[in-house]
Amino acid sequence: MSDFCQIQDWELFSGSGRPWVVAGPCSVESRDSLLSEALCLKKIGINVLRGGLWKPRTHPGSFEGVGEEGARWLRETGAAAGMRTATEVANARHVEVILKNGIDAVWIGARTSGNPFLVQEIAEALRGTGLPVFVKNPLVPDPELWTGAIERFARCGLKYICAVHRGFHSYGESIFRNPPFWQIPVELRRRLPGLPLLCDPSHITGRRDLVEDIARQALIMGFDGLMVEVHPDPDRALSDAAQQITPEALREMLGRLRMRSTSTPDAEATAAIDDLRTGIDRIDASLIDLLAERMSISESIGRIKERSGLTVLQTGRWNSVLARVRGMAKEKDLDEDFITEIFTTIHRASMERQLKK
Repeated sequence: MSDFCQIQDWELFSGSGRPWVVAGPCSVESRDSLLSEALCLKKIGINVLRGGLWKPRTHPGSFEGVGEEGARWLRETGAAAGMRTATEVANARHVEVILKNGIDAVWIGARTSGNPFLVQEIAEALRGTGLPVFVKNPLVPDPELWTGAIERFARCGLKYICAVHRGFHSYGESIFRNPPFWQIPVELRRRLPGLPLLCDPSHITGRRDLVEDIARQALIMGFDGLMVEVHPDPDRALSDAAQQITPEALREMLGRLRMRSTSTPDAEATAAIDDLRTGIDRIDASLIDLLAERMSISESIGRIKERSGLTVLQTGRWNSVLARVRGMAKEKDLDEDFITEIFTTIHRASMERQLKK
């Protein structure tokens, strides 16, 4: 599937410069505040205004959005500020409302994109409309769910489809609200190379002081642009206050960020990279040979364990290996968590080999 419309050809972003940016409040709160913010965003070159109308909350009783009334505010604000508008839809009824009010684009939230029934319902409701659709990744770090949601919209004839990386739910401690797990959007782009890709640093970080760093990382990795939550007075926002930034902060951030290209006319740089990549290819071949040798030894150990009635899992030995490789990583100035992840995968594969004996 490679017939996606490139984002530079989207009429939605007409007049915008790279990176392509969608910005606005997490939630539409009032007509006046939305118009005031839209005018500020328009002054700094933002052409697509986002604003949530229906907010899926974990617990009832909290602010769940202004609903259908806000669709009219969003339409009127877009017209007054000369901006295109986008909002989240989570079912066919929401689609009906945004179509009636002339909203220019929709996005599919993380809670919805992981539900194939809802995605199909929304895709069918959008069939034939030609509306741009931004598909956020599901909460779980599963590229299959994300890819499947995108495929459902494509199969309903929608061409203007963009993936939005907003991070993933994760147990355990993290400085992020939703850790980025960059390997997932990388895999999505490998599978769907023509698909535009934006980053939502607001939801990844959950903290306004980290938004710029994640936005920079995304652009360095080749993302096409950003979806950022912006509020004139973030601390008083009715939802996601901690992760929203002001229009002025967005202006300053965009002034510091730089896009990168996938190619360069600098022949010397290209030749130098090619030479270094040849070295990487040689090392990769050596790694494969070493892993094959390691698995062969592991199989031999497994046969001995079977004859001797020993368990496959030897916790003491595994703890010893882990401590040793982490120590070696530290000496070589390698990230210890990175090495732990690699050797945990190797250990799991070794046990699987031994279990088959």
